Amino acid sequence: MSLTTEQRLHRLQVRTDELAFWRDRAYVSLDGWSFNGERLALGAPWPKLEGVSLFEHPEVQVPDDWPVGEARLDLDLGGEGLIVIDYRGEKSESFGLDPYHGRYPLQEAAFSVSCEAVARLPFGVPNRGARLARSAIVWPDAALERLERTLLLLQEAARVLGQGEVVPWLLDCAERAFASLEWPTDTPEYLARSAGSREMLEIWELPPDLEAHPAGLTDYQRTALTRAADRLDDDLGELRARYPEAGEVALTGHAHLDLAWLWPLDETRRKARRTYHTAVALMERYPEFIFNQSTAQAYEYVREDDPELFERIRAKADAGQWEPIGGMWVEPDLNLPSGESLVRQLLYGQRFFERHFGHRHTVAWLPDCFGFTGALPQLLMQAGIRDFFTHKMNWAETNKFPHDLFWWEGIDGSRVLGHQFWNPLSGYNGDPGPSATVSTWRNYRGKTHYPETLLAIGYGDGGGGTTQEMLEKVRALGVFPALPKLRFTKVSEFYSSARRAIADKDVPTWVGELYLESHRGTYTTQGRTKFLHRRAERNLVAAEATAGLNLLLGGETPESLEDLWRVVLRNEFHDILPGSSIREVYVTAEEELSEVVEDAGARIDASLQALGGRVVEPGERLAVLAVNPDLSARPLRIEAAFELPEGQPVEGGHVLAAPTLVPALGASVLIDPGALGGLEVAPDRIENDFLRVTLGPDGTIGSVFDKLCDREALAGRGNQLWAYVDKPRAFDAWEIDADYVQQGIEISGLDSVEIIESGPHRASIRIGRRFRNSTITQDVRLWSNSARLEIKTMLDWHDRHWLLKARFPLAVRAERATFETAFGVVERPTHRNTSWDAAKFEVPAHRFVDLSEPGYGVALLNDGKYGHHAHHNEIGITLLRSPTYPDPLADEGTQTFTYALYPHPGGWVEGGVLMEAEDLNRPLPARPVLAGAESSRQVLGVEGLSLGLGALKVCEDSDDLVLRVYEPQGARGRAEVTAPEGWSLESELNLLEDPIGDPDPSIPPFQVRSWRLTRRSSEPSG
Repeated sequence: MSLTTEQRLHRLQVRTDELAFWRDRAYVSLDGWSFNGERLALGAPWPKLEGVSLFEHPEVQVPDDWPVGEARLDLDLGGEGLIVIDYRGEKSESFGLDPYHGRYPLQEAAFSVSCEAVARLPFGVPNRGARLARSAIVWPDAALERLERTLLLLQEAARVLGQGEVVPWLLDCAERAFASLEWPTDTPEYLARSAGSREMLEIWELPPDLEAHPAGLTDYQRTALTRAADRLDDDLGELRARYPEAGEVALTGHAHLDLAWLWPLDETRRKARRTYHTAVALMERYPEFIFNQSTAQAYEYVREDDPELFERIRAKADAGQWEPIGGMWVEPDLNLPSGESLVRQLLYGQRFFERHFGHRHTVAWLPDCFGFTGALPQLLMQAGIRDFFTHKMNWAETNKFPHDLFWWEGIDGSRVLGHQFWNPLSGYNGDPGPSATVSTWRNYRGKTHYPETLLAIGYGDGGGGTTQEMLEKVRALGVFPALPKLRFTKVSEFYSSARRAIADKDVPTWVGELYLESHRGTYTTQGRTKFLHRRAERNLVAAEATAGLNLLLGGETPESLEDLWRVVLRNEFHDILPGSSIREVYVTAEEELSEVVEDAGARIDASLQALGGRVVEPGERLAVLAVNPDLSARPLRIEAAFELPEGQPVEGGHVLAAPTLVPALGASVLIDPGALGGLEVAPDRIENDFLRVTLGPDGTIGSVFDKLCDREALAGRGNQLWAYVDKPRAFDAWEIDADYVQQGIEISGLDSVEIIESGPHRASIRIGRRFRNSTITQDVRLWSNSARLEIKTMLDWHDRHWLLKARFPLAVRAERATFETAFGVVERPTHRNTSWDAAKFEVPAHRFVDLSEPGYGVALLNDGKYGHHAHHNEIGITLLRSPTYPDPLADEGTQTFTYALYPHPGGWVEGGVLMEAEDLNRPLPARPVLAGAESSRQVLGVEGLSLGLGALKVCEDSDDLVLRVYEPQGARGRAEVTAPEGWSLESELNLLEDPIGDPDPSIPPFQVRSWRLTRRSSEPSG
């Protein structure tokens, strides 16, 4: 009776397992190790698990009768590390050590070994039982390894091909190979060789005195084995002629290396060195191997820590084996950073790669980011990047993303070519075996447009990268039938080929943001880091703008703030800013971002001092100088630590509000600013000339009556605080389950209500609440000159697995709400008509969300939060999440932030929402001065179409200035720039500050424009 296919496969598996007993011909244990200078026996635990430890082994010798080229160093020291094999000081070679990289080739017979290691596994997991587990020189049987590999791949191919016609023929090939073997059967040797197998280990008691070093295969047996391996290759080759390759998969070696995640940045620096040493060493032995690696920050770490390795990488890049890719400083989160932050990711990333590798990149390599702003295609194109790769859209929980080869069209109409492969086994950390390659090819829907897909191979997330075994698999699969054709390629060349092939084809287009239906909690987790990041972004933009204004008025050329921007960019990495890393990462992030905020603030103050000498009329009267680093004229609202003339004392300093407008990109000097009247406050109400606000007995906002528009803004109690049980089914810091609203509690109790500010510039009512072990203190406040109802919130949080939201039902009806994104807005539905709509139950927004109907709207502003919802007439903002993994103390303790309700006439642009949002996020810089008279001056004029400011900064390579603006709402029009005397608008620039033509005053919807401002040379005399 014939065996079934499954029975035949099972038998092949058992026979192949048997081969492994004879894999190594011989070995010599190495037992001369020291651990931080102290003797450590083979098998012994590490004396110390904390920090980096040094393993050293003195010189050893490969046995004289072993071919050195076939010998291997086989190690498992108990953690991750960098192995250095030293050949008597004349040369050395380095490799990464981890569970996937532990067997190393040798170049000479005599060598010593050292390793800097940590007692950690690749994903940062502590190896609390770390021990010196394995250390030997081994002589593997190359012929056996070859046959074993081919048989394992054959079985994998047969299983993934399932009922395919070729499968029985594959099994025939394997069975013929086994039939031709001459296999050892001598009882003592056989039992000794197989003693470590699963079956033998389950036996009650093995025979005594089994040999410790049983003999390997005889020459006769090895000759038969080689013949069997050759025959198997020949049989597969013949079979391939009948069943040719099915599909094409382009391979790129890869090691996804999260800049920080389950380990701190210091460990990333070590991981990068290990990973890169391994990749370079593999390139020496496999000339077909091509490896890609993104992230300028990681290269910069290696350049600083291991200059020799960096030069070897550059040489391999010149030779075409190493492909630097991505063009960004890091692989950032692409929901939360501002548009200008994304510009700097590209500007400083591309400049780094051009400086050190001689060229810029054309592919955005972003496999693991949690969704993508619709502003990105335009920014990529303006930075010379025309192609885009991700893998993450495959993670959508509800609706399968419909494309894997597609044009991605951004909010302005710019297009990049997008590609993603779907390897269901290990994603972008792929293995080139049949399971991954066949599955990836089958899942590829774009094959009718272009007959090849990508697959990245190599261990990743924690680095490590491609292994020798992976490369041997690729070679072995070259003779296999019915599998995809495999070839290594540069990613950039894959895209170039695809572009040529699809030039005249109707490839699908996806328009707008790539919203990931997963990881929605990352808009909120680790609120302190997100708040400091927003402060750092806004302070850097303001620092550059104020210094630029000073330069335009004759001051000194400011220095580039690249070093400060790099700190911000590093902390925008897609596992830092989203809140999905360990606690140690956020200790560092908060320290670094705080330093940027402070440094940028000091630079702003220095620029104001310099500007004072140019715009303040000398005198002896106490005055205030206010500078507006924005494109909208701003009402005078100042909150300062110093005393303000005619100001109002408040906690921490003074405030001042006046009817005066500070001109856009200009300055005002005020001696007697005066205050608007009409500001009144009582424990249950607060009112100015714009709004009449009443508080309910539970502390919520009962009414926001718009006095100018004569209408109520709320449709129910505003600022309802709700706590929801937040225990997602997976990915604790990342996720919010779709049904989280079913376990909500409104926090309605009051501990205290008191008036803390009574005017004349600002009035404020403080409300205190308690929730379990946490306290919530909120100051509901109004400025005298604003319709912006602010809610300053101070949390002292000590409860795990809660999500805190503020909810506002509005007296506005609209089917779509407007959410600020990078350099623009995105409209999203307020209904749940389709599964695509319903999946957007939590979405990201930057400084505001707006719900408007014809003639009227209400915006919800914030100064450091990102998670929001808009459902029917309710908009809400997520204030806090408190998960426990991977940081058990996420959002524990205190944090302070402000959100605000802003009713307005007309749409959000006419209503001044962008100006109010910027004012909340970056209040007007000001300082006290002595002046003879009041004055006001616009230094740089931008008139016409309403625009937002990206930057006013010094050029990276000259003393000129870059003025970057963007159209924020999807309108079209013209803008005229009026430069001060001695300056002219010289040319249009791309984001990399290359001239691309004459300035064009016409601006299409959502377009980002950068212009060079140049000093005019003086006219020659005579």
